[in-house]
Amino acid sequence: MKKQIFERYEMTAGGSLIIDVAARRIEDLYENFDKSAPYHRKDLDGDLVAYISGCVREIGRKDFVVRFSIEQPLSEELMDMVRTGMHAFFIYQKELEYIAMKKMMRTSFFLLVTGIVILGVSLRVNHLLALSGTISFPNSFFAEGLTIVAWVSIWEGLATFLLNWAPHLFRTRLYQRIAVASVLFRLSERHVEDEP
Repeated sequence: MKKQIFERYEMTAGGSLIIDVAARRIEDLYENFDKSAPYHRKDLDGDLVAYISGCVREIGRKDFVVRFSIEQPLSEELMDMVRTGMHAFFIYQKELEYIAMKKMMRTSFFLLVTGIVILGVSLRVNHLLALSGTISFPNSFFAEGLTIVAWVSIWEGLATFLLNWAPHLFRTRLYQRIAVASVLFRLSERHVEDEP
């Protein structure tokens, strides 16, 4: 299966897969809302980010480079600004994902600790009710309610951690891989064909 996936990509002389991105102008790589920002500070276009991220997910651990085919000739300075901007953008995405992961872990820990505390209170209340011999419906209802709340809180904390930790970690590593990838440029074939 992986071989078929790899066949969809060109390869560099060093054996890295090439994620090809074609655009008419360098501006097409960026979001439109920050037009006045320099290229090294602009946000990349959402569709471009999704495309590159999807390709990296698809190729797995295989080495890759990102190659932009642009119809306009670019100066070395502009290419360096785009490389720097792409690096900074994906490092920023990685940091956002890391912050989200830490928030999720804090929430999980809080739910887990809260559930354990409530479970302790519930066990103590049940024990005191059993010792007093005054087990009435309201007392039992309250004690059982505490037990249910405790287990729901513990389960929610564990489920939040177990279900969300791995995807956050995966995206953090994914953005790191893209951030450090080599970025190449070439003049689009369409531009070359249009020349007299």
